[in-house]
Amino acid sequence: MASVWAVVPAAGRGTRFGGEVPKQYLQVGGRPLLAYTLDALLAHPAVAGVVVALAADDPWWPGWSDHAGKPVLTCTGGASRAASVLAAMAALPESVRADDFVLVHDAARPNLAPADLDRLLEQGRADPVGAILAAPVRDTLKRAGDDGGIDRTEPRERLWRALTPQLFRRLQLSRALQAAADAGVEVTDEAMALERQGARPLLVEGREDNFKVTTPADLARFGFELARR
Repeated sequence: MASVWAVVPAAGRGTRFGGEVPKQYLQVGGRPLLAYTLDALLAHPAVAGVVVALAADDPWWPGWSDHAGKPVLTCTGGASRAASVLAAMAALPESVRADDFVLVHDAARPNLAPADLDRLLEQGRADPVGAILAAPVRDTLKRAGDDGGIDRTEPRERLWRALTPQLFRRLQLSRALQAAADAGVEVTDEAMALERQGARPLLVEGREDNFKVTTPADLARFGFELARR
């Protein structure tokens, strides 16, 4: 399997859980959460290296230049996720060609399974656009009214929750993100930027435990998952 690079937007201040430290730097098992995220990416034999987009004044970055024996590059990110991803795409090595696929992964998703990454790379690189990890919606969905009461139950068929990594070609993704920025549209993931261009990325089913740490309960859950390994 040919190698790919990954980009990780970590420039946002993120959730602090009431403290000063952004969530991606909170300690779990004596290491920052971000270390496990990089572990999950760089342990895969097809991932050649990673670019991490940081805040300009980030005092918590450990200064890594390599991780798991692979290169870690950094760049200054932007005020939004999309701006940070765009900056990281521009900071990729020259060896990453315009039509090469690049992975984009959340800094606070440390529990990515190797088998999910295998499947995403295999199926996504066979698709003309690319692919994202996602999970089908299994809960019953309710639409609330302005007063907090239930207006109706929404059908959940064909609805998926977007996860990461997301896998797209370098130039195509960069152009889509720039087009959204130029139009003043804040895209919430990379697939949305491609969708605006009329593209239809592939959905690759991933595990439900590839969760994003956004609350103290999520952090505790990851600590539990880590202890089970």
